[in-house]
Amino acid sequence: SLPVTTRSPRLVSVTLAAFPQLHQALILSLAKLLQPSVDAFVVGGAIRDLLLSRHPLDDLDLALPARALDTGEALAARMGGRYVCLDLARGAGRVILRTDDRVAQIDLTDFRRPSIEADLRGRDFTINALAVSVRRLAQAEEASVLDPTGGLADLAKHRLRLAGPRAFSEDPVRAFRAIRLAGALGFHLDPGLLRAARAVAHHLGETAPERVRDELAGILSLPRAAVGLRQLDRLGLLTGILPEGVPMKSTSQPAPHRFSVWEHSLRAVEAVDQLLAELGALGPYHDELTPHLAEPLGDGFTRREVLKLAALLHDVAKPACRQVVDGRTRFIGHDAVGGEMAKVIAHRLRFSSAATAVLERLVRQHLRPMHLGQLPEVSRRARYRFFSDLGSDAPDLLLLALADAAAVRGLSPLAVWRGHAGRLVADLLGGLKEDQA
Repeated sequence: SLPVTTRSPRLVSVTLAAFPQLHQALILSLAKLLQPSVDAFVVGGAIRDLLLSRHPLDDLDLALPARALDTGEALAARMGGRYVCLDLARGAGRVILRTDDRVAQIDLTDFRRPSIEADLRGRDFTINALAVSVRRLAQAEEASVLDPTGGLADLAKHRLRLAGPRAFSEDPVRAFRAIRLAGALGFHLDPGLLRAARAVAHHLGETAPERVRDELAGILSLPRAAVGLRQLDRLGLLTGILPEGVPMKSTSQPAPHRFSVWEHSLRAVEAVDQLLAELGALGPYHDELTPHLAEPLGDGFTRREVLKLAALLHDVAKPACRQVVDGRTRFIGHDAVGGEMAKVIAHRLRFSSAATAVLERLVRQHLRPMHLGQLPEVSRRARYRFFSDLGSDAPDLLLLALADAAAVRGLSPLAVWRGHAGRLVADLLGGLKEDQA
């Protein structure tokens, strides 16, 4: 267990030895740079994670009364790192340190309010409004946790609560962060936080799309991303960034579909979550799919996150393409139109060009495996053309096809894998190397 001590219900301490060795060196170096009358504080996520016995990230947040920029520059020089000024007006800088196997980011900021306690009260959530003294850690190798908002009690109750009543109104993107953090930690959301999130949903369009994109990437990276998406939807937050979802909710689908377009899409994300968690069930394809899906596509997205987003958006154009032909409801052309809509959405959220291209192609081509499955036999020519058109996105599309098929009736994607559709996907996966050669 981590060397975190509790002396009384009201006094919790963290030892210097609880931090990773790189952080220990930083704390000791920073203490030597401080003037005798000045203290700095380790704040936020690092303290939270230590108290939860979670391995802290390489990143570290430090708060100083003033001169954070100068201190950061001096700390970078002392540690042999690189210094970057993030925000001159707010006094925010970053020290970047490279070790043999990782990159660490240390952010230093001036207090946003007159004291450390007031600064903590202005943060997002109580479990992030925790701090320990750098000077105490360096001198006594142990420091009490400052907790002006009741974050320690919330940690014990596994509750995510706002540090202050204006936390979301000052920054609506924090509502997205709440869903990501609750999902990552397994915490429940405080009723007051839920009310505040609903109140700011219509303000999300006024925020920087890059920040929303980053939080969305974090939610999609969760093992149960569909749970986070459903929570965003219930709070009205998803509509704030994805208005295309509104008509999907009211668009029903004919048999064999059991659900509306929107519910079917959310269930497709659930199916992708399950597939990614149980890739080993796909037999010999696991070893190739795992590194493939981990390929970075920029801005915090890998193929895994883009695949989940493609599952959510693969039928985004069905409401626009709905028509009744000879008494039958049809969605003619929704794949091609959906590809264009997915590209618009990706541009709106400032996705990288790589992530945008993969998302568009998966949505545009999501019917291809189904079309192949309707053939009496998939010829070598048809298979070659499939892989020629899809290129490196072919494995992603085949996984999307499994998830899409499972979400028609709400089945497990592994049940689909064991059926006729799964045999087609397995046959295509098995011929991937041959046909791409």
